[in-house]
Amino acid sequence: MSSLGVEDRLVDVDTRDRAVAHFRSAGIVLPTLAELAEPSLIPEPVTAALAGVGPDDADPRNLFRIHWFNDAARTGRVGVPDHVVLPTELTGVDARIVVALGDRFPMIRAHKVLAAYACLVPRIVTGRFDPTRQRAVWPSTGNYCRGGMAISRILDCRGVAVLPEGMSRERFDWLRRWAAAPEDIVTTPGTESNVREIYEACDDLAADPTNVIINQFSEFGNHLAHWRCTGRALGAVFDHLRGTDADLRLRAFVSASGSAGTLGAGDHLKEAYGAAVVAVEALECPTMLRNGFGSHNIQGIGDKHIPLIHNVHNTDVVVDVTDRATDQLSVLFSEPAGLAYLADRRGVPEATLAALPSFGLSSICNVVAAVKVAKHLDLGPDDVIVTVATDGAPMYDSERQRIRARDFADGFDEAAAAEVFGRWLLGADTSDLLETTTRDRERIFDLGYYTWVEQRGTSIEDFVARRDQAFWTGLRSRLEAWDEMIADFNARTGAVVGAGPR
Repeated sequence: MSSLGVEDRLVDVDTRDRAVAHFRSAGIVLPTLAELAEPSLIPEPVTAALAGVGPDDADPRNLFRIHWFNDAARTGRVGVPDHVVLPTELTGVDARIVVALGDRFPMIRAHKVLAAYACLVPRIVTGRFDPTRQRAVWPSTGNYCRGGMAISRILDCRGVAVLPEGMSRERFDWLRRWAAAPEDIVTTPGTESNVREIYEACDDLAADPTNVIINQFSEFGNHLAHWRCTGRALGAVFDHLRGTDADLRLRAFVSASGSAGTLGAGDHLKEAYGAAVVAVEALECPTMLRNGFGSHNIQGIGDKHIPLIHNVHNTDVVVDVTDRATDQLSVLFSEPAGLAYLADRRGVPEATLAALPSFGLSSICNVVAAVKVAKHLDLGPDDVIVTVATDGAPMYDSERQRIRARDFADGFDEAAAAEVFGRWLLGADTSDLLETTTRDRERIFDLGYYTWVEQRGTSIEDFVARRDQAFWTGLRSRLEAWDEMIADFNARTGAVVGAGPR
């Protein structure tokens, strides 16, 4: 796997030692991925040291909050990840659609900060990234680059965000607060589907050897972190529900593709519970479904190519969702008239309404896709679909203003709420859905050749190896190796959480 960047051994002693000295002086301690998968393993002194740290502080101690087990305040820890079970009154289906809430993560209120950590730290402990001399470049359509900038800052190194200029204003507001300098925010033409332009900007940056591109679409640390951490967290949610209803069956895991990192959780859930893995994309850019192209506004699910870290041959269903649905449902879920309609006319419980601010655009996309899957598979009340709310509604306030002006110029009232609800939830159908055959999977897999072999330089041997599930299971040994190297790295720094710089 020479071209895949999954080294699990020390490759540069001098670079590693400079990082050790840097972290020693800054008092930085790194959590293992095992601790982030199961926070009960975090030592009590570390947990105690977090008591005086705000969840949005640029403090290295917040590394130990990069997990799914934070409470709603993001200052304490819960035994079961925060989630909401969507009622039939909202979804229109009998199946239980369970949504894990990603806005419990620190600093960025999105789970992509976990992926960013898992992509950078293995590079540091193996001596492939020098925090004293190099800049970490984070290509993204939004949350991953925010996560990368947060990780860069609290690891006391320089980060560079690369993202399309058309993403939500709130993303850029956040980046301006966390970037070390304005030039560390690089914008590219377009919006969600313009990933090629991001790559081209990264190629320009890579001409400077002090810039290291940490591409979420090809970083297998992204896949592995979600396989281990997100997969375990969602399994814990399902086990909790099954504790009060032993007849429940986990039928599917649904996630927008994006970088395909979160889909790694599906591999875990398929092995542990037999869940189908459902990959979701925008209907306006039906790459997996129809080899198509286009543009859309489901922010956070960059597309028009097949990520290198997508385990295509383990994907059971592809579902496409229109951005008209996600746009208009985001208004329904936030406007007073929409919430009143859901409560008074549809009988949606208050607890569900209280969770809706945790649903950003891609989160709503996941919910709509889950409804479509439930209808297609004719699932009943003992069937469970799990998905994730990557980020929350506050990241899209400016987008909702634009959508209201475009689609509801005369105001958003009860009649508009009823129309949106009926069209996009009750009216969600089973069109634009594909249960993948071997031929379908081969077709989707092959779509990645041009991007990764001809454009990005992945060897044909490494590219083809990804067809075999043994490739993916074989990657998992890196997790143990990286954790051992993290422990060794921490021992070399001698840093103690809460002790401060030395």
